[in-house]
Amino acid sequence: MGKHAVTSPVLETVALACERDWRLLFERLDLRLNGGEMLQVSGPNGSGKTSLLRLLAGLMQPTTGEVRLNGKALSKQRGELARNLLWIGHAAGIKGLLTAEENLAWLCALHQPAARATIWRALEAVGLRGFEDVPCHTLSAGQQRRVALARLYLEAPPLWILDEPFTALDKQGVAQLEQHLARHCEQGGLVVLTTHHTLAVKPAAYRDLDLGALMVSEHAA
Repeated sequence: MGKHAVTSPVLETVALACERDWRLLFERLDLRLNGGEMLQVSGPNGSGKTSLLRLLAGLMQPTTGEVRLNGKALSKQRGELARNLLWIGHAAGIKGLLTAEENLAWLCALHQPAARATIWRALEAVGLRGFEDVPCHTLSAGQQRRVALARLYLEAPPLWILDEPFTALDKQGVAQLEQHLARHCEQGGLVVLTTHHTLAVKPAAYRDLDLGALMVSEHAA
């Protein structure tokens, strides 16, 4: 007799707690996220938005609880994380002395090396045609952000964790990125992001997590 297979969520947190500077930000956080979803993490400054994203990306260790990716604890797949998720932090995270092309070649080598023509197409997609060989320290903040975001136009893992991805983008860049993120979800990808920007385009499976509502009061028993 056949049995129905139990499908694990792509990303899951179990009784997750985060403490920073001796202060408990949130606790007992249980999340189950599947392909096709977009989760926007919101809340006031100091509520732990970036900390949560760093926990989900394996860049921080939880105070208690566990993060699981494809049913397996992050702590047991350290060497596989770069191939299973794409993290873009609040800072552009690129090297100023390298060109736009060299930065992308270095970054995508972590999970899937890309051919030069593929990298150039990704840079063109974010409006940087003609800047492929320009050292990134000569680019504006918005252009440097576009170099980082060009990774989203290369072959990438289905899970994207993005901290304030709209920073320094102009109106056109914001609109294009919104469309691209929604399209990624509609094609079965998963996006977790923080942003102070009000999203005009959202995939069908969009939800918001307000960490402000979960903040642990200093006066709680």
